[in-house]
Amino acid sequence: MSFSKRFSFILTFTAILIAAAIGTAVAEVEEAPTRDQIDDQYKWDLTDFYPSDSAWEEAFISTEALYSKMEEYKGKLGNSAETLAECLVMNDSLGSLTHRLYVYANLKLDEDNRVSKYQEMSTRVRMLYSRLDQMTSYIEPEILKIPDETLKSYIKNNDRLAVYDFYLTDLLRRKAHILSEKEEEILALAGPIASGPGSIFRMMDDADITFGMVKDEDGNEIELTRGRYGKLLESKNRDVRREASRVYNEAYLPYVNTLGATLASSVNKDVFYTKVRGYKSCLENSLYGDNIPLSVFYNLIKAANENLEPLHKYASIRKKALGLDTLFSFDMYVPLVEDVKLDYEYEDAKKLCLEALQPLGDEYLENFKMGLNSRWIDVYETQGKGSGGYSWGTYSVHPIILLNYTGTLDNVFTLAHEMGHALHSYYTNKNEPVTYSGHSLFCAEVASTCNEALMIKYMYDRAKTREEKLYMLNYYINQIIGTFYTQIFFSEFELKIHEIVENGGALTSESMREIYREIYQKYYGPDYFIPEGRDLGCLRIGHFYRMYYVYQYATSYAASQMLSKRIMAGDPEAQKAYIEFIKTGTSAYPIDILKKAGIDMTTTEPFENTIQIFSDLVDEFERVLFEEEG
Repeated sequence: MSFSKRFSFILTFTAILIAAAIGTAVAEVEEAPTRDQIDDQYKWDLTDFYPSDSAWEEAFISTEALYSKMEEYKGKLGNSAETLAECLVMNDSLGSLTHRLYVYANLKLDEDNRVSKYQEMSTRVRMLYSRLDQMTSYIEPEILKIPDETLKSYIKNNDRLAVYDFYLTDLLRRKAHILSEKEEEILALAGPIASGPGSIFRMMDDADITFGMVKDEDGNEIELTRGRYGKLLESKNRDVRREASRVYNEAYLPYVNTLGATLASSVNKDVFYTKVRGYKSCLENSLYGDNIPLSVFYNLIKAANENLEPLHKYASIRKKALGLDTLFSFDMYVPLVEDVKLDYEYEDAKKLCLEALQPLGDEYLENFKMGLNSRWIDVYETQGKGSGGYSWGTYSVHPIILLNYTGTLDNVFTLAHEMGHALHSYYTNKNEPVTYSGHSLFCAEVASTCNEALMIKYMYDRAKTREEKLYMLNYYINQIIGTFYTQIFFSEFELKIHEIVENGGALTSESMREIYREIYQKYYGPDYFIPEGRDLGCLRIGHFYRMYYVYQYATSYAASQMLSKRIMAGDPEAQKAYIEFIKTGTSAYPIDILKKAGIDMTTTEPFENTIQIFSDLVDEFERVLFEEEG
């Protein structure tokens, strides 16, 4: 039984379509700052994991030395309830120790992906994880050899096994897809190979690709980074936006064949594991573990495809408002209103979050403050640092957050989003045993996007001027596009490329770009123009290396829209249900956890609710934007 398979300790990367803007503190330097130029208060403190790299090294050696203990239980799990209990507890302990090593090494690597020392540490602990998977691969096949009635009696009569009731019952459900001991061992040995495509992509995207120099609005030549790219796309000067888009895109052009082969290899890996385990499709493989009906995924795709008109209308409104003959992707993020503050100091962002999240209650806010003020967060963009944003952690240590904060409203929402993840982990770890301390991806994004939903509603309701109202309306619209529609668009792309390989076909960079472009155009409509060579998005999205990950952003967002609406209405039962939700890990199926919180994801209601919100926002945006002309 693999610790990494059974647990959902999640490294949650935020899907940010356009990275946030560069802040005022670093706007005048030509290059992104180095880590030593950032004040310690804005860098995470990893000493709670290990006081030093040498302490990590000692823990690595001592943990590895314990692995041989797992051999003591091999072939004996059916002998008694106590033997089974001892084995599961030992597996949990070793898994937790190894995960702590893994998290620390990769957090250090993300401080600067160019540092070979941490590249090596990351690789070593990944190999250690693979070894643990290999050494524990006998557990589930052995458990499944125990007669069902005998196993049930073990659970009933042994206190130490009682905590594993849900896990063992679910194991019986998954019995048909668990292989023999030898086959499971072989799959565990293949782990480092299977992780290869994702690792190669991350190294290329975070460590190797550079974007060159561009000119900002003032004519200054600056180094283009992902953060600065977001700021430049908000420029009123279309030439600045166009050039930033060109330079950013062309950084990837020399690698299109390599990136295409890497993504194709990842899909081939998905299909391999799907066939080996006897699933009918990669989609079934992905959803089966959490017992999520396939209809949830297909209902999501169907709901979006039947309601693309509001998205097409928004593109048309933007084209008209900007007075353009042709609307390009680099025209989608420039603000359509003047005289609205676009930059937020980090301290302002913290204050805004605390104000907007008051409906979640005093206890939640106190824990939120603790996270903000205890160096859980690595705040600013620096050279070589991991891109985007995420929350991570391990059962025995508080959560950790990576940001690339550069001052935009988007950054404020990223802080709220990642703190949502962090508090979800914090509450769960205090209320669940280590066995169930992770989160299904299906539930993980609900806590983060609920925070975002509360934030945007708070800021929209308090907009004082027409310009502020338009700005918040537009932000809310873009938030739904980015977190709901775009993730469904990505999911549809994933479905198509997996189906091609499942049906015996092959993928190339060119074929994937063609599929991506076709779906892209369908979603954004006739007023949106995609020039030749600007369809590389499918080759630079890291989430595609995690099979059918992105659809859960859309389902989670739909769930959080309904949850936040009830919480904002002041319903104390809704607040209580939400806190209970974030206390729950993997001790129940995700669909059931959300039902307990009042959201039924097996219906289309959450999706229809989000689509209606979006349609209403677009109509209101159009009315307010053009009211002076009417």
